[in-house]
Formats: sequence, C-alpha cells, structure tokens
Amino acid sequence: MIRRRTLLAATAGGTLFGGVLATGTARADATISVNPAATYGSWEGWGTSLAWWAHVFGARDDFADLFFTTKSVPYGGRSLPGLGLNIARYNLGACGWNSVNGESMVASPNIPAFKQIEGYWQDWRDEDPGSSAWNWNADAAQRAALVKAVQRGAVSELFANSPMWWMCVNHNPSGAANGGNNLQTWNYRQHASHLAAVALRAKNNWGVNFATVDPFNEPASSWWTATGTQEGCHFDASVQAAVLPYLRGELDSRGLTGTRISASDETSYDLARTTWNSFGSATKALVSQVNVHGYQGSGGRRDLLYTDVVTTAGKKLWNSETGQNDATGLSLATNLCLDFRWLHPTAYCYWQVMDPSPGWAMIAYDPNTSQAGAVQTKYYVMAQFSRHIRPGMTLLDTGVDYAAAAYDPAQRRLVVVAVNPGAAQTLTFDLSRFAQVAGSTGGLVRRWNTLTSGAGDLYAERADTYLDGKRFGAPFAAASVQTFQIDGVVV
Repeated sequence: MIRRRTLLAATAGGTLFGGVLATGTARADATISVNPAATYGSWEGWGTSLAWWAHVFGARDDFADLFFTTKSVPYGGRSLPGLGLNIARYNLGACGWNSVNGESMVASPNIPAFKQIEGYWQDWRDEDPGSSAWNWNADAAQRAALVKAVQRGAVSELFANSPMWWMCVNHNPSGAANGGNNLQTWNYRQHASHLAAVALRAKNNWGVNFATVDPFNEPASSWWTATGTQEGCHFDASVQAAVLPYLRGELDSRGLTGTRISASDETSYDLARTTWNSFGSATKALVSQVNVHGYQGSGGRRDLLYTDVVTTAGKKLWNSETGQNDATGLSLATNLCLDFRWLHPTAYCYWQVMDPSPGWAMIAYDPNTSQAGAVQTKYYVMAQFSRHIRPGMTLLDTGVDYAAAAYDPAQRRLVVVAVNPGAAQTLTFDLSRFAQVAGSTGGLVRRWNTLTSGAGDLYAERADTYLDGKRFGAPFAAASVQTFQIDGVVV
C-alpha cells in the first residue's frame, strides 16, 4: 500500500544488477535474445486490490469491464482497451461504528472516510456468523466490485490490512501509538476466525471462492500508528507465526481445506526475505504462496527472494501489490521488467487502479464528489503487458533488464514487451533459438506502442514490422514501451 511513498522512493535509485535500467540510460542499438530453454513458470495473471477505489465505484459495470475484461469500453467520450485483469484482491475491513459494552472504535484523526472499510464481525460477544453480532450488509460497494470481477472470470484473494477494531490493543485499526504489535494476544484465533467466516460466506452466498487468504499486510513495517492515514497493523514475525496455524485450523473447520494461505505481503523484497527466513519449517509448511509488495522499486535483491521462496522452498511467488507515484507509467514498465528478469513472480497486482492522486492512479478520481477523472498514461502502459502476457503462457528469459517474454504453445505465439527509458534507439530481437519463426502473413510482427510522455501513441497498434529470418528490429522513441506479437513460433 502507499503510505510509505517517500520512504521507499529513497531506495529506488539503483539496483544491484547491471544493465540498462540500473543507470536509466538504454544502450544504443541493443539486441535482445529470447531463450526458450530458460523458463520461469506459467503466468497466473494480473490483478488489483479493490479496497478504496471499489469502496467508491464498486457498483459500476463500466469500471468492472475496463479492468477485468479485454473489451473496448466507452469512457469519457472515447473507447479504452480493457486491461484484462484476472485477479481481484478483496480487503476485509477493520472498521465499525457500533459500541459494545460501552467500547467503540478509536479512529485516527487522519484517515479519510473512503479508506475506512467496514468489517463484518462487529460484536465480540457472539462468534456465530448467523447472529446479530455480524453485519453481512457491510461493505456493499467493495463486495459488488468483487462479485463483478469474479463474474468476469477473475480469481480472488482475501486479505486484511488490520484486525477488527475491537481486536486491536488500542481499538484503533490504523495501528498502535508506537507502531508496535496491535493485535491483542487473546484475539489471535478470532482474527483468523473472522477471515475464515468471510471466506465461507463468500463461497455460500456471493458466488466467490477465494483461492487464497492472507491475514497480514506489510506486517513487519513500523509505520502503522494511531495517527495513520489508513487501516494497518504491525505483527512481529513471531506473532505472524502464531496466527497462521489458527488460520489453517479455522479454514479447515469450515470445510475450506482447498483454500490456500498466502503470506506475508511485506513491503519490499528484502524485508519479505527476512520474514520468510525467520519462519520455522512448520510455519513455512502452512504457507502455499509467498506474497511480496514491490515498493522497493529498482532496489533490493529480487534474485535472492526468488531463490529462497521458489527454488529452495518450492512455493508460489506473487508480486501481490505495488504502485508508483508516476503517472507516465515509465517506472511501472521498468520495475515490471526487473521483476520478470530477477524476481520471476507468476502474478502481478497493482495496488489501486483508481486513486485520488494522479501520480498513483491509472484513472484518477475525486473521493469527495465520487467523480471519476482523467485516464493516465500509466493505464496504456499497463495494457502493453496485461493484454498480451496472458494466463497460462510460459515465462521466458530475455537476458536483459528491460524486456519480458512469454510463450503460448497452443497458439504458437511469442509475446515480447520491451521498455526504452532513455534516448531513442533501435532494438533488435533475436529469435534464433526457436525451431520455427514464421510470423503472420508475409512475416508480419504485430506491435503496439505507447509513448510515456503522453504526446503521441497510446497503446497504438502498428502493422509495419516484419521478420528478417528469425530476427526483427524496431525503432523505439525515448521513454517508450512496445509489445510485439510473433505468431507461428515453435520451440
């Protein structure tokens, strides 16, 4: 999530790896060789967390179509390409405005209303989800967005930014006064019970089967305080390890044995590795999928996290949340390519596709008037990736920090997305390691282009690039992103 914008911006100035993105200047007339022998799993998809934007716009079908289909959707007097996201992360709220035995929620003075998500278990005196202690009418707009996404084919994940307010030591779901642990020790199981009860309710009543449940959000970070601007809670690694067995037990007791646990959604690659390696073998066995947030930007040891989680532990690895205060989308593209090169996640989720801050948004909005606004260039950059690297495709190695590749064997289709963050240049793509490279009619390579300056092509398709044997070249304007689709490719 985005409360640490300034903190992590300071770490994003460089990477431990060499190459084009480490310096911010592209090499002149570089060649990219795609290697089908080096694969990094099957792509699961693209997503977003619902939370705040869905709290405002969850009832609207046009946004459900824009984000969760690849249809052309009318918006603002023009037609936009649907992003084709297929993962919806549902944020279980922690807020409530009722009183129990004279006790009530303590709200941070700095949290705006649209970031206060109402939870379902509102009275600790009765754990029965069928009782009046539970309000299943809460959070209607975000639930509507979740259902719409699932109806459009999305898989779903349930996560919590904070336990319910009454489970918190200070009853404040924004955090403890000192940024320390804020889940009462006697509510470890209750936090897990709330999550599991919602997962069962979703299955039985909403038509939603959560594939994974994550009980934490950036838990090791210390910026979750009583004066914060959103819901959040600090959990030491030892507290996380204590909660996870309860979650498994609560899911299993409700018959949700196939619902997997994901954790821990730490804010950076390095912190995720520290938390993961602090867990014992029994705790690691409970976690099927390691979620990490990408707010370390171009910094951090993505490669070591991949080795620890995927190679050593045999777990799935997702970049489950990230965002950039850059409306152009250039940093989105560069960091995404670094992920494909070094982290090798099998899914990528943007935090808020709609946001009041134009820099963080793909589509900006005014939370006070509920008026949606401008489409940012970042939206079109996201389309370069999400509309072409599709679920089920095999991720391939490109050998560089500025390009990603994926292959669909059923369609014999290769997709390459490349970003040029520096001065204009020509990039050559070498496909000589493939057995056959035919292209479309006449050797055509379909391409789409976005100029992150916003002055020119915005996901514009061009039919002007052709194969020369098993190679092709393409000119890249400065600060541009291009996607290439090569058909008739055989490994």
